[in-house]
Amino acid sequence: MMTRRESLLPLLFGTGCVGLRALATGLPAGFLLNPRRALAGGAPVTCTAPDKAQFIVFNTSGNGDPINANVPGTYLDPRVVHSADPTMAPTPLSLLGQSYTAAAPWSTLPQNVLDRTCFWHLMTNTPVHPKEPDVLKLMGSVYAGEMLPSLLAKQLAPCLGTIQAQPICLGASSPSESLSFTGTALPIIPPLALKATLTNAPGPLTNLQPLRDQTLAQLYDLYKSRATTAQRAYIDSMVLSQQQVRNINQNLLNALASIKDNTVTSQILAALTLIQMKITPVLSIHIPFGGDNHRDIGLATENTQTVSGVAAIGSLMQQLASAGLSDAVTFVSLNVFGRNIGTGNTDGRQHNPNHQVSLSVGKPFRGTVIGGITPVQNDYGALAIDAKTGAGSASGNIKAVDTLASFGKTMLAAVGVDPGIISSQISSGQTVTAALAS
Repeated sequence: MMTRRESLLPLLFGTGCVGLRALATGLPAGFLLNPRRALAGGAPVTCTAPDKAQFIVFNTSGNGDPINANVPGTYLDPRVVHSADPTMAPTPLSLLGQSYTAAAPWSTLPQNVLDRTCFWHLMTNTPVHPKEPDVLKLMGSVYAGEMLPSLLAKQLAPCLGTIQAQPICLGASSPSESLSFTGTALPIIPPLALKATLTNAPGPLTNLQPLRDQTLAQLYDLYKSRATTAQRAYIDSMVLSQQQVRNINQNLLNALASIKDNTVTSQILAALTLIQMKITPVLSIHIPFGGDNHRDIGLATENTQTVSGVAAIGSLMQQLASAGLSDAVTFVSLNVFGRNIGTGNTDGRQHNPNHQVSLSVGKPFRGTVIGGITPVQNDYGALAIDAKTGAGSASGNIKAVDTLASFGKTMLAAVGVDPGIISSQISSGQTVTAALAS
């Protein structure tokens, strides 16, 4: 019988483990899959704007976390119920020079991160936990029932030259948080499973140098007889030296060996490792931000998990900077729904189908607040949005019910997807240009 490790290797590295050979040589996976066609000038890869392409760390939760209870845009109305805990005190912060108020943890993010952080006030139009897959499909707005993470991955894979287009789910805490790709459910690969697959000796990462030499030897005759002088120069510029491969090998092994569990810290480390290996454009994780807090006395869980959740985002951004990836990776979050923030919600919060807050943090975005809140019965919901200014307004040209689809369209626009493709893939909403850095 095939072991779990044997079953995961093709999933991570493709048929024949072409991804490992790409990692070991520096040559693109597409070239290694069909070098004759590549040298003959085969069909070009379609990529609208490679300079805008980003890897995506996609945080999603079916719990309906109360992120919407403490972010910029919710402190203008004194009737909104915020936590009274000192760790969540209303605190000023700046987004690209514009002043806002938010719970104290958000102000701890470095200014250069805040200036790339966009807070989205959206309506998911559901109060039901198992509807998380539907929210990821933008409540029926995506063509053929594709999920937003998978739609992003499909469009980004050719630009980034990743081994596969399918996203990888690292942190699903419930079945509703798992992903699908073209209608097929994708497996969940927690960090410990990734570590066990890649680091056990003899493991795939312990044999990169021999694999490099073997792969180059197999390509030698074709390279010598078929490649033009210009093609040889291009290929030579990409091929990694044995020392470079040795460094990659050791760095990846060290990172994976430090994984001790499946916590947020480990999920982030696993995501960064897979990004550096160019496995997939999109990796999903789960950062708790308060959870299903119906009976959260004194909002204690909301307080502690908001502090730790913001710290996790800060840690991700610091690690990206250390790896030289700050301009290459964007963080995105999307919840199934938000929480009630009206009067009476001091010892727990109920489901709110009318207001949820998402985040997008990265080079393609400008620090700002998109949308806002408005009273809905005895609670609050998301306002309509002006697509050009991003302001929440009753007269906004994006209706509240279309804000979720507009979020999806803007995510695609941010990473360079052609407007015609965006319109064909998401049937409602508009791109919110005010959220984009350029």
